[in-house]
Amino acid sequence: MTAAPPIAAGRRIASVEATAYCIPTDAPEADGTIAWDATTLVLAQVSAGGQCGLGYTYAHAAAAALIADPLRGCLLGADADDIPALWGAMNRALRNIGRPGIGLMAIAAVDHALWDLKARLHETSVLRLLGAARDAVPVYGSGGFTSYTTERLQQQLAGWANDGIARVKMKVGSQPQDDPARVHAARAAIGPEVDLMVDANGAYTRQQALALADAYAREQVCWLEEPVSSDDLEGLRLLRDRAPRSMAIAAGEYGWDTWYFRRMLAAGAVDVLQIDSTRCGGFSGFLQAASLARGFGVPVSAHCAPTLHAHVCSALDNVLHLEYFHDHSRIEAMFFDGLPTLRDGALRVDADRAGLGLVLKQADVQRYRVASDQEADHVH
Repeated sequence: MTAAPPIAAGRRIASVEATAYCIPTDAPEADGTIAWDATTLVLAQVSAGGQCGLGYTYAHAAAAALIADPLRGCLLGADADDIPALWGAMNRALRNIGRPGIGLMAIAAVDHALWDLKARLHETSVLRLLGAARDAVPVYGSGGFTSYTTERLQQQLAGWANDGIARVKMKVGSQPQDDPARVHAARAAIGPEVDLMVDANGAYTRQQALALADAYAREQVCWLEEPVSSDDLEGLRLLRDRAPRSMAIAAGEYGWDTWYFRRMLAAGAVDVLQIDSTRCGGFSGFLQAASLARGFGVPVSAHCAPTLHAHVCSALDNVLHLEYFHDHSRIEAMFFDGLPTLRDGALRVDADRAGLGLVLKQADVQRYRVASDQEADHVH
């Protein structure tokens, strides 16, 4: 058996830190199944060789505790270059705790930080480390929450359209009887040339979804996301078979691993597979899922976290677009300098910036920091 090569001192992981931040929304937000007034960002920072890589996920603050223990123990002293080995070790560490859900979201934050760190150690960008497939990734403006008034809905969607974003998405499902009128108002606001997308977040029954798909087709809706629960693969396939041909059925944002995505793809449940790097274990998990989708001949769309997805999606040619989600685009601008540039309806990564190119606005975000249990005990 060949001995593993020695780890260069400059690549040995020296520290792993995690911090949770809770950021209030700028207005109450709701979709077809839940409502919220704040979003939690969990930031991971991994250091080696005098460099610090940062990554994050959108999750409960409990993800930060999992990074502290047991994930930190998988990483300290290991070679920062060996991301596949580290990713596997983190997954094994969560076997008896529970990988799906908060576990893979914690892994995601660390995986993003590891890619950032590795690129910085090699004095390059994450995009160049991955290899670019495109110069820019098209986006769709996403918001249109069911908590919004009709006027606020129209203002937001029209604003994106006027900024040159060629497609916009709104939420439906809280009050199904009101949804056709809201969709009509949205179409009136954006005009006939902008693609209109609708997301029910699994709020409809199969019968409701079939009936409303026909109503939405009259407003030239081209995308119906999670018309029924994403766990209802038979229902999604039913909608895919019976919805108007001009309307893509999309789901997958709650996919945790390749087994989840494989079941969805094998069921023929979607026209477009959604993947969320902050949920499926980071860039490493995203690349696996995108490769699986390619094998099934199904295109991919990235869900939320536009800053992160601009990097990994720039390295893939089977991605249709990424979600420029109102909540996350706002938070990422608050938290980081060095964001990808939004121009002509697409995000462009600066491949000359090291790593992910992000710099944390430490002083600006400190007030959103969530104290850990240990800190709370110390205070009291």
